[in-house]
Formats: sequence, structure tokens, C-alpha cells
Amino acid sequence: MNRFRAFAIAIGICATGLAGADDVVVAKYLANAGVLISHGETKIVFDPLFDQDFGIYELVPKDIENALFAAEPPFDGLDAVFVSHHHGDHFSPERMMQLLIAQPDLQLFGPLQAIESMPVDPKDKALRARLHAVERDPDSTFTQVFGEIEVSAVRIPHSGWPARHAEVDNIAFRVSLDDAVTVLHMGDAHTDPVFFDEQAAHWAERALHLALPPYWFFLSDGGNQILDEHIRADEVIGVHVPERMPDNPSNYPEELRGRVLFSVPGEEKRVHVHRNVK
Repeated sequence: MNRFRAFAIAIGICATGLAGADDVVVAKYLANAGVLISHGETKIVFDPLFDQDFGIYELVPKDIENALFAAEPPFDGLDAVFVSHHHGDHFSPERMMQLLIAQPDLQLFGPLQAIESMPVDPKDKALRARLHAVERDPDSTFTQVFGEIEVSAVRIPHSGWPARHAEVDNIAFRVSLDDAVTVLHMGDAHTDPVFFDEQAAHWAERALHLALPPYWFFLSDGGNQILDEHIRADEVIGVHVPERMPDNPSNYPEELRGRVLFSVPGEEKRVHVHRNVK
């Protein structure tokens, strides 16, 4: 196992509830790789605040962003926010600070690269205690009680590695909510199966109800192999979709026909849960 091997971050020991046939997790799309996940009263959000579209991707609409800052439904009662990596189309340090100030109970999880870029007053111990950094050392682990949420993190090289973005720590966050629903957000993960083969034990630890890979996983043999052999989620929704993608699935390019994508900010998808997280 090389330096990109898995390392776990276990936050909390969840309650003993079981997922039933009528259990539902709601995924709400913000833009690009930003997604809100709700299960009952437990809410988390991935990659919600960024300010770069690079002329390709969609920015979060102002009404959604304003609701997030104001903690208006459905963004009220957020428990945690996750940042996959420090790139401008996934993360803005300044806007994330604004969110943490606006929602004083919110916990932030992200790679050390992102956490260290935040303009945090060193004397603000209360805020600093809400920042949970995934260390660069692949052997690093930490445990912390965090309500009804259990988190594990795996370092997967960024797409384009090693020619591009070799210095970027891309984190795939697997989050279980209420011991009932497990969701995987993959950031900008590479589609080479070797990085997932090395971590086979990690992927086998939890049954995934929803996976959110970048849409390019659907476009390569390696990406599809990873989804079929390691991820094995009940539902897979592609994110990081270019703005030019048609809103109507019947108009998708041929290679994406039959796939489920998030492409319209504000849209929601409901995932029915039929098996336990373990």
C-alpha cells in the first residue's frame, strides 16, 4: 500500500437505529460538486462554497448561497460541512469563514491544506475547535465524538495525477448519518482502479446508500470498474458536471445516457434506504 493508502477518521459512535425500507435520504444539489444531504434532523453539506467556475462549471446561485449563510431551510440546523480539496471550484477560504461565523455550531472537515488557508484568528479557540483537519500523513488517524455522525476519510489522488495536481490533497469522505445512511463524496478523485484496489478493506467496511463521484467516472473503463467493484452504492449520482450539460437527461451525450447526474442547482433527489450501514 503506497502513500495514498486509506486512513480513517472516526467521529462519534452513532446511535443504534436501523435503516428501514421506508427510510429516505434527500440530496439537494447546490452546484458543481456541492450537495446537501439530509436524513431526518441530521444535515451535512459537501463543497458548498467556491468562487471559481473556470468558464466550465456552474457557481452556486445567490439565492441558495444566501439561504446557506442565513441558515434558512433547508440549510437550518446544519451539523457539518466537508471540503474535498483546496481548489477554487470547490472551496473558498473567505466564504467558508463567513459560513462558520453565521452558523456557530457548524463543524468543518477538510484537508489540512484547506484548513490552513482559512483566515482564522489564532486567539479564537472556539472557532479553531470546530476545524477538523485531515493530515497529509497517510498514517494519521483521529477520533472525536460528533453526535450522530461517523466519518471516514481516504486520500485519493486528484484527477490528472501525477502530471497535474500532484500536490493537491483530494479527500473522499464517507459519512454515516444516524447509523442509518452512508454517503460517499469523492471530490475530484482519479479513475485509476489501483488507488481503490489498495484500499479494498476500507470500501468493504460500510454499505453505501449514495455515492457522489465526479461525472467523469462514468466515462472511463477504470471509473466504471471502481464503481462496480469497490463503491457498489445503491444509488450513484454524478456531480462536477459542466454547465453546458443539457438539463434533460434524454439529451445527454450518448455515453451518459441512463446515468443520473446533478446538473440543475436546487434540484433534489430522494434515495430510499433498504439496507443497514454495516
